[in-house]
Amino acid sequence: MYKVFVNDKPLFLTNQVVKETDFQLFLLESVDIKQIIVKMFQNKINKAFLYHPDEKEILTKLKEKIPVVKAGGGFVYNKNGEILFIFRNGKWDLPKGGIEKGELIEETAIREVEEETGVTGLKITQKLQKTYHIFKRNGKYKLKITHWFEMKTDFEGEPKGQEDEGIEKVVWLKPEEIKEALSNSYENIKLLFQEENVI
Repeated sequence: MYKVFVNDKPLFLTNQVVKETDFQLFLLESVDIKQIIVKMFQNKINKAFLYHPDEKEILTKLKEKIPVVKAGGGFVYNKNGEILFIFRNGKWDLPKGGIEKGELIEETAIREVEEETGVTGLKITQKLQKTYHIFKRNGKYKLKITHWFEMKTDFEGEPKGQEDEGIEKVVWLKPEEIKEALSNSYENIKLLFQEENVI
């Protein structure tokens, strides 16, 4: 099962029909995906399931219905075990950004962390899960698939937010400070921390 966030509301891609009552179930094959997305952005649907019998085909089917943007991001630790956060659009987030032509996704992730935070000397230590969310740009809905990587750095300078990307703050947060930051973050970022058992 995949969780795709639309305006921070979950859209589950599933190959199982569960007997629940608090959500709407749609057939991925025949659904007008734009209609569901619009209703989720308007808060008319809070949670929905898209059903397709073949789990291996499920993401492919969604990609046929909505353009995809690939991004790479960093779950960055310093040598004190703190994690790098950015503050943008009134929420705490992790540095990430879109892939450029000819780049490997790992290169994208490192470049974006460096550009958005000024932190250098990054080494990827492992590949983490992907997160999925739908956003609107220039009147069109797109599915952003972000590939996350755990990174480590010995960087000791002062992190600096990329102003033209609207980043107001860049901070290293101690494990005990992360929970509070996540209370004002995005659902896919919270999901990442749950999967990594950091909180």
